[in-house]
This record gives sequence, C-alpha cells and structure tokens, in this order.
Amino acid sequence: MTKSDLIEAVQQADGVPELTKKSTAAIVEAVFDAMKMAIDEDDRFSYPGFGTFKKKHRKARKGRNPKTNMEITIPARKTVSFKAAPSFRGSL
Repeated sequence: MTKSDLIEAVQQADGVPELTKKSTAAIVEAVFDAMKMAIDEDDRFSYPGFGTFKKKHRKARKGRNPKTNMEITIPARKTVSFKAAPSFRGSL
C-alpha cells in the first residue's frame, strides 16, 4: 500500500465524514507526525490492538562491502522496531 492508497482508504472508510483528498492527506500526515514525535520524545508509541513502535539503538558492527569484499565498520545508529499486538498478529 502506498501513501496515496492509504489516503484513499481513509477517505472511503465507513463512519468517516466526507472530506476532500487534500484534507484527508493533511490528517494522515498529522497522525504520522504525532507518532514520530511520540517515538522521539517517549522512545515508544503504542496503539492498542495494533502494536508498539520502539526506538532502539544499534551498536556499531563489522560488515563487508559486497563490491570489494573489504571489511568495513558499520556505525552505530538509532532505529525503530515494531511489535504487533497479539490481536493483530492473530488476524494475519
């Protein structure tokens, strides 16, 4: 599903008042911005029945450049992991 597919699905969902595509896109963007802010500030975002996004720190590690086969150091970085809620996982 692409961003435009998501906007269209939200726009056509039952129980959602009629909105223009532009206003629906603004709402979807606002939701994702709020999620990003929550993950950044609280290190996690949880939505019951869907799952939890958590900020994680990856340690630096050794790797190989596939083109030259030389060993390189992959730097440490922050990433986000997702753990599905049991009800969501059961529906897959």
